[in-house]
Amino acid sequence: MPQPAQYQARRSAAGGVVAVYQDGSAELSSLHERVSRAEIAKRLAALMSFEFGGEYDPARRYGGPVYFVPNRTLVGLETASDLGIRGEQDLFGGVVPHAFVATKAITHPLVTPDANAPPGWKQAFGDAVHSVVLAGFTVFTQEDAVRATEQLLRRGGVRLKPVLATGGRGQVPLSDLAALEAALGAVDPGELSRSGLVLEENLTSTTTYSIGQVQACDLLVSYYGTQRLTPDNGGLEVYGGSDLVVVRGGFEALLALAMPEAARIAVQQARAYDAAASAQFPGLLASRRNYDVVQGLDAQGRWRSGVLEQSWRLGGASAAEIAALEAFHADPGLQVVRASCVERYGDAAAPPADAIILFRGVDDAVGAISKHAKVEPYDPG
Repeated sequence: MPQPAQYQARRSAAGGVVAVYQDGSAELSSLHERVSRAEIAKRLAALMSFEFGGEYDPARRYGGPVYFVPNRTLVGLETASDLGIRGEQDLFGGVVPHAFVATKAITHPLVTPDANAPPGWKQAFGDAVHSVVLAGFTVFTQEDAVRATEQLLRRGGVRLKPVLATGGRGQVPLSDLAALEAALGAVDPGELSRSGLVLEENLTSTTTYSIGQVQACDLLVSYYGTQRLTPDNGGLEVYGGSDLVVVRGGFEALLALAMPEAARIAVQQARAYDAAASAQFPGLLASRRNYDVVQGLDAQGRWRSGVLEQSWRLGGASAAEIAALEAFHADPGLQVVRASCVERYGDAAAPPADAIILFRGVDDAVGAISKHAKVEPYDPG
């Protein structure tokens, strides 16, 4: 990651601008996502002493450096370079060399070494993270999906996961091949070939940890915490927020804190996954690194823990991340805080008076939703 001096040079540059970047895809483009992204970009601009420039305009002549807040992980090192992105100091998010690297697809190996896969696929990555993820496979054909499910059913239940879905949406538990056949009926073969599907052992009695690291605005912070589920307006249990402990510094500073052993295992697994990704995918850039780690019981009642996926883009926990950055920026002596973000659907109660409000209203895609974040003092007891 870049050194703080690089950030200081950018902050002192005249005419610096923070711009939201929408890559033209429909991904993460609903009203509440756009408004939330703009609010976070405004706060980053204030921290960097930059102007907030709204949506990036390629035809505009910017008088200084542009710091990007993209809607998703940028694909293609050349694409990033064309925008002026040379390193983590140039964006809140990440850049990957191939589209599949930005999705859940990279977490698991192919069902056989010669199975269908997109260009750039690294079987070595699956081997490198084998010990820190759950049992599972990534497939790009229906035939491979059947093979993978047959193998995993010998262990117990299976979970089918679309690799592009967020917030837990689209996942289907499978108890037999008939359930797989029904689920595959809703999957476009072209999309399967392009993006893939994940088939993974299904745990019960689960807790999902958020483990992450952000470098922005002269600051490096790392965190651990747990996620909450909440019913959306259709009654589906989806992401409802995160409660984080955020420390000034890297993963070493985070691991120096007193924490439950389960959380320590989650941090160590996420750290190993992060290191493997950097080693196996040269050119990967990420100023925002977030990893979901699930812990629970397998079909035999054994406790299991493993990284589910990575997020190298602005995500659900980013409001809490920004709130923590603001607290550390305001108090150079502050070392640890608690930061939380909340997403609620329907007629949710008003956020606390001291909360950062990202969105409160009716979204065009999900209906009524409220999103806010806040920071509180850290009490290790």
